[in-house]
Amino acid sequence: MTGEISRIRNRGRIGVVGVGAALSLLAIAGSDAGEKAAPRPDKSDPPETATFSIVAVDRETGEIGVAVQSRIVGVGAIVPWAKAGVGAVATQAFANVRYGPVGLLMLELGSTPEQTIELLTRQDPLKNRRQIGVIAAAGNAATFTGDECQDWAGGRAGDDYAVQGNILAGEAVVEAMAKAFEAGKGKKLLAERLLDALEAGQTAGGDKRGKQSAALLIVREGWGYGGLNDRFRDIRVDENPDPIAELRRVYGKHRALFPRPDGRTTGSPSPAEPGKPKSEAADTDPVPR
Repeated sequence: MTGEISRIRNRGRIGVVGVGAALSLLAIAGSDAGEKAAPRPDKSDPPETATFSIVAVDRETGEIGVAVQSRIVGVGAIVPWAKAGVGAVATQAFANVRYGPVGLLMLELGSTPEQTIELLTRQDPLKNRRQIGVIAAAGNAATFTGDECQDWAGGRAGDDYAVQGNILAGEAVVEAMAKAFEAGKGKKLLAERLLDALEAGQTAGGDKRGKQSAALLIVREGWGYGGLNDRFRDIRVDENPDPIAELRRVYGKHRALFPRPDGRTTGSPSPAEPGKPKSEAADTDPVPR
């Protein structure tokens, strides 16, 4: 299996590409750098997104995605960020949601995932409570886990993916996720490989506090609704006793209505599969009613 389990302390130097922009972004991402580090969470703090996630790409199709499960309501509004042709970010633990858009902009400016993580965390006073996974469209990925993330916490970066999690049952969770994702290479769609990874992580113990919400985000240029944006799959289960199973179910419905184009525009008529009646296929353009 590719990749290496670690609690990575990413190092490296920011490249010369977009230095001026990088400095501005650093000020945004670490705007509290001049203040004292905040105390441990109390009742006024937002809950930590104790979570396991995967960021990944399919270089053959150009799809980029994030999948996540957490014992918090509405994790899909916090953790996953992606931009077609650029990459993806998962920001979790005591999540800094600024890491999402700023990280994507850094990737777009030419920073590597390692450089992006180093820049985002460099002046963040709560760096040790952050966890982040970053992948570029080319498939190179990195993951970071702060020293104060609650055990078990860590990640693995491999070819075309990075998996990470905190407050997990153990290291076996990220190992199982990586193995499941790698097993689907060349055989399954990216969305299905991401769902496989979540299911494997849950089977291995998952978030040791339990289950509550999950999300799947897939982007690809021009594959969104009507071909007018890049958001191909954006599915969220905000509150459910078995969120990964529900995410898989809703994904099946979404794929039936918005089939993988394979040369057709997203949402165009899809013929029935062999052995299935035409009524089970998406035989009309999906239009909100």
